[in-house]
Amino acid sequence: METIPGINVTDSAFSFHWKSRVLLTAEMSVMKKILVPVDFSEHSGYALDVASQIAKKHEAGIVILHMLGLSESVMAKSEMEERQEAKYYLDLTKDKIREFTNKESLKDIPLEAIIQNYKDFSEVNYVAEEQNCDLIVIGSHGTSGFSEIFAGSNAEKVVRTSSIPVLVIKKPHEDFQIKKMVFACDLKPENIPAYHKAVAFAQLFSASIEIVFVNTSGANYMGFSDVEHKIRDFNKELGEEAPIKIYNYHSVEKGIFNFCLEHGADLLAIPTHGKRGIAHFFKGSRAEDVANHAKLPVLTIKL
Repeated sequence: METIPGINVTDSAFSFHWKSRVLLTAEMSVMKKILVPVDFSEHSGYALDVASQIAKKHEAGIVILHMLGLSESVMAKSEMEERQEAKYYLDLTKDKIREFTNKESLKDIPLEAIIQNYKDFSEVNYVAEEQNCDLIVIGSHGTSGFSEIFAGSNAEKVVRTSSIPVLVIKKPHEDFQIKKMVFACDLKPENIPAYHKAVAFAQLFSASIEIVFVNTSGANYMGFSDVEHKIRDFNKELGEEAPIKIYNYHSVEKGIFNFCLEHGADLLAIPTHGKRGIAHFFKGSRAEDVANHAKLPVLTIKL
């Protein structure tokens, strides 16, 4: 159904509907709808491929979102000219979506395509909530640690505004499997709801999960007794003995990636603070080159 040309357009050829809303929560280990923002780039193709594998595994559907971003010069034309030009770009985008989704991996998966005009990435969360999605899967070109993966990127904009877990994909995955997850946090009680969601996500893949706390050197270094006290407080609030590992390193960012590499993690999950984004988590970290580590998929969960 089309309303204003180029804005919130859903192509009925891709349309599907679910009878009830199912969210990824601590009590549920099910997934029914996945949102994939696409710009027809190679990396958004990686994200769509991973989303299709998850969708097949869990009999879920995929909502594809493309932001058209018509220029002001187009929108400033007369109403008739505007509609004609908007329709031209809209039809062109529909053709691109059909071509982009013409993959064997997407056969038998319910698909819906949503096209929006303006490139406002805060709208991704709005669409995800409106469409009752359980997960957002987005591609990122970042290759050198969190600074380049997220800072200033579209992925960062989505992560900052999303109330729904976001899975960031940075490379192709022919066989996307998660057997071991790592949840990185500072062991503050505020991280517990996000940890519960990470556990629920791990259960979707029958994966193990453990928590890592990076104890940095220098002024922020914590002694053994202080760390033990921090773990006890966290587990007391959690109400169980969580598998927590302490990893000593000079920076939080590289320490997390090294831990994941050494322990064979398939996915890294981290909590986020909304508009504060990822940066707060790595305050004081140096921007070392961790290209060999950064290709690891990252799941962000808003606190």
